[in-house]
Amino acid sequence: MVSHRKYAKPVHVSKGAACLALMLTCSVPALADGRVNTGYFGGVAIGGYDTVSYFLDNKAVKGSEKYSYEWLGTPWYFASEAHRELFKENPAKYAPQYGGYCAGEVAVSGSVTVNIDPEAFAIVDGKLYITYDKVHTQDFAAHVDAAGPKADANWPKKQAELAQNNYR
Repeated sequence: MVSHRKYAKPVHVSKGAACLALMLTCSVPALADGRVNTGYFGGVAIGGYDTVSYFLDNKAVKGSEKYSYEWLGTPWYFASEAHRELFKENPAKYAPQYGGYCAGEVAVSGSVTVNIDPEAFAIVDGKLYITYDKVHTQDFAAHVDAAGPKADANWPKKQAELAQNNYR
């Protein structure tokens, strides 16, 4: 006797749709302890960009796992051994403000935007600010005299909330 089984038709989902679905179902970002933005995927500060390059080269340069250093419970990648050593000597000098979260979002709403664009940055008065796009970075930098103090006031509360939630 031959059995006839009904099979469900396979559903084909694009990789982009699958990624979006995964992001939407993840209710918390992948963070070491909230002090440093590591994004939703990857677990590396600034999406793996070399924070020292912003200062020395005035551009966003992708770092390498080969030149990594852990600070604040988070790996940081650098483009060279020299950059890693500079960071190790004085991490606070090179680290982005507000843990690498969108500076504009911290200033305006006191919340955090995990998705940043590592190429959307500004250095103002020796401090690195990163946002989620270049237009917002330019706006933040142009109004840093007003936005900076707001973000500075909002950040400790938001940082405490992130640490309390202990996102991992």
